[in-house]
Amino acid sequence: MARRRHHQNKRPKSRGAANPAPERAALPLIEKKPPVVYGKPFILLENAQKITFIFNGGQWVQHSRSIAECRQDSQVKELPQKINGMTRYEICSPRDSGT
Repeated sequence: MARRRHHQNKRPKSRGAANPAPERAALPLIEKKPPVVYGKPFILLENAQKITFIFNGGQWVQHSRSIAECRQDSQVKELPQKINGMTRYEICSPRDSGT
């Protein structure tokens, strides 16, 4: 019984480029920032006039910073629940590097 052999199409192998590739300039070193350690989170409320409130001493008192100011250096997460039409935010401020 005769067997048929399948022949693969053999293509000529391509040779490397005639000219060597140009050398790349060295990449500048990227300095890594030290990791930021955040403190305990606290809750702020923001009303329609963008005034923020913090819970202190059993009542909501006006806070000194707005949410936009908190976003510049802290982690800010908007929470889904609203209290009396005010938006809740969870804020984590960075700890001092000395502690």
